[in-house]
Amino acid sequence: MANYVAVAGKGGVGKTTFTALLLRQMVHRKKGISILAVDADPNANLDEALGLTVTTTISELLEESKNPKAIPPGMAKNIFIEYKLQQSLVESKDIDLLVMGGPQGAGCYCYPNDLLRKHIESIGENYDFVAVDSEAGLEHISRRTIPHIDEMFVISDSSARGIRSAGRVHDLIRGLKSAVNTIYLVVTKTTEGSIESLSEEIERTGLTLIGDIPLDPLVVEYDLAGKPLFDLPDDAVSVKAVESILNRAGIFN
Repeated sequence: MANYVAVAGKGGVGKTTFTALLLRQMVHRKKGISILAVDADPNANLDEALGLTVTTTISELLEESKNPKAIPPGMAKNIFIEYKLQQSLVESKDIDLLVMGGPQGAGCYCYPNDLLRKHIESIGENYDFVAVDSEAGLEHISRRTIPHIDEMFVISDSSARGIRSAGRVHDLIRGLKSAVNTIYLVVTKTTEGSIESLSEEIERTGLTLIGDIPLDPLVVEYDLAGKPLFDLPDDAVSVKAVESILNRAGIFN
């Protein structure tokens, strides 16, 4: 059975950076396992962080399925959608990637979303490890598009406002009564004394702080140059911090 890990948080706090480095460490530490990454953020850029090329998103394919003229004569709609979903998978040597994409127009997506949920549940079981870069609103979790979550990392930057936002994400998850086994807090872009000064805010979230990721000049450098974060060196501050967090969470077990 696949191990599902989700990464949540508001935009700009380092959610995709954490997801990319989580996947980097899984590839480096767990040789031979099959890995699926799912970018469920409408502002999708996990592909760039991983150094992969995406030609289409699932939402674009689902939008196409709403046009009856797009479906070949004699082909059932569910077969057409399943065929298109298979086309959306980006395959590489280390990681396969599905990109959800954002809303493409008005109308009900209940039927295609039901097929999408079944597709992800089916395809996910072909992998040992599934990592989901969630959107801030947790729409795909609330709709049960992601079948279950073994570990969720809620990401915040090192600001009181960011920590409070992480607390609201935690409240939303609990309110959804979703199948999430364990939830952790990760604070990013920290400097000396950051965690101590935020300790009261962190306690109020009700989240378990599992670690922090110091501000890493190499991440800034790679982002500015458009280089994949997946290619960061082993001795990068952020890489070592993420490895320590995953060790504490037992992800490598």
